[in-house]
Amino acid sequence: MASVSSMSNNVENLSPQTIRSVVREMQELVANPPEGVKVQINEEDVTDIQAFIDGPAGTPYMGGLFKVKLALSKDFPQMPPKAFFLTKIFHPNVAANGEICVNTLKKDWKPDLGIKHILLTIKCLLIVPNAESALNEEAGKLLLEHYDDYSQRAKMMTEIHAQPQKVPKMGAPEGPLAKKHAGDKKLTAEKKKILKEKKRTLKRL
Repeated sequence: MASVSSMSNNVENLSPQTIRSVVREMQELVANPPEGVKVQINEEDVTDIQAFIDGPAGTPYMGGLFKVKLALSKDFPQMPPKAFFLTKIFHPNVAANGEICVNTLKKDWKPDLGIKHILLTIKCLLIVPNAESALNEEAGKLLLEHYDDYSQRAKMMTEIHAQPQKVPKMGAPEGPLAKKHAGDKKLTAEKKKILKEKKRTLKRL
């Protein structure tokens, strides 16, 4: 399996036409992002495509924010890119190193599919996992035989690893707000305690 780092920095290997096409599509995705998908442009290396995908409603991934990476090889778009989850996730079609297995990036690949199609396919995979082509055998087995256990495990991993980061506000509050802030701190401590217990549970599973 190719590692994420070995796939990076292929700019010099891609044709100028391909680079222009990728830049154009990335700019379009920034201007008109698909629902639940937000791309990041790496100005230094356009072949390093990263995006954030919202965990879809009605799935164990709901409420999570998942970072994914597409690594374009020198043969792109004739050959599909490699796709990885950079956020830890419990999913049948995601290997331990984060690599994603989906037919669109294998036998069903077509050179005109484009980056938007790939990102939407990954989002769909969160809604409908495919146990037939499992890279995580444990997740695939649980999905088929004990869905509730699979869902609980995936939800727990989402709560531990895929929570959107909140940016703290500057300046300490005073007066009644200070009391509220103290209460919030207490809640945060309780949340951390719950997360610790969940991590322990995960290790036991």
